[in-house]
Amino acid sequence: MIEDMTPSDFLRRRETGELWALLDVREPWEIDIACIEETIDIPMSEIMERIPELDTSQCVAVLCHSGGRSAQVANYLVQAGFDRVANILGGIDAWSLDIDDSIPRY
Repeated sequence: MIEDMTPSDFLRRRETGELWALLDVREPWEIDIACIEETIDIPMSEIMERIPELDTSQCVAVLCHSGGRSAQVANYLVQAGFDRVANILGGIDAWSLDIDDSIPRY
């Protein structure tokens, strides 16, 4: 099952000790414009070949620009056997609006 969480939910859960990895599936040019520290950056187009870089037992929250690509990757991760997967609703755009307005919107 895929959880939906807002950027605020993600940070709150991390602060309470839940160990969530943040997987950013945007393209490198997008990450050059706007990024969040401590993400695992794997473009959606490379996820199938680079999935061994991820731990199937770790909780993984997936982020993209607005939530569409991340939802697709989250579905793929569940099918690949990941235990806990979440989609960050609104993506980096919501992160910029709700968490850190120093992150450029594009």
